Amino acid sequence: MGKELAKYIDHTQLKPDTTAEKMQQVVEEARKYQFASVCVNPYWVAYCHEQLRETDVKVCTVIGFPLGATTTETKVFETKQAIQNGATEVDMVINIGELKSNHDQIVKQDIEAVVSAAKGKALVKVIIETALLNHDEKVRACNLAKSAGADFVKTSTGFSGGGATIEDIQLMRETVGTEMGVKASGGVRDAKATKAMISAGATRIGASAGVDIIAESDV
Repeated sequence: MGKELAKYIDHTQLKPDTTAEKMQQVVEEARKYQFASVCVNPYWVAYCHEQLRETDVKVCTVIGFPLGATTTETKVFETKQAIQNGATEVDMVINIGELKSNHDQIVKQDIEAVVSAAKGKALVKVIIETALLNHDEKVRACNLAKSAGADFVKTSTGFSGGGATIEDIQLMRETVGTEMGVKASGGVRDAKATKAMISAGATRIGASAGVDIIAESDV
């Protein structure tokens, strides 16, 4: 069961105090358990790409993280540089303030620019930061990500006081249909929660507790 679950997990290390030693550990764990990807800050992309070159583990990074409030041009630059350094998946944060201001066209154009920069080279997952949104805003954010051509919608950065919930995953899946991936991220720490998220419609799980999740599911 652990191997099955590992294929859903983006093994995540995004803390600001991440050391080289810690990143080496993350890479070794990813290699051992064959997670779907490692999800790391842009600084670590080239290192992870080099270390995981001979494996099936992908390198995922974050764009406009964690606030989403950088300019579109900055997000595009980050995306292109990350791909150049070996990332094949990018998780971008939407412009949350503009969504809440009902400036949907600005939000869509921001996503489209990253999708365009990544086209054919990397999957784009759009972080909508569910903890800061009401029901209508969550639906709008998902629809904007879908119409902008993104590959996934993702719940959270894990840095805004709330993470994935079953209700949000169900709502996001219902909104985007079957064509897009849904990533549950933030607060998924055990095998039971992981399985519940997958049952609710998640096709990827962002977790820093990946090793614990696998160990628990193998018991």
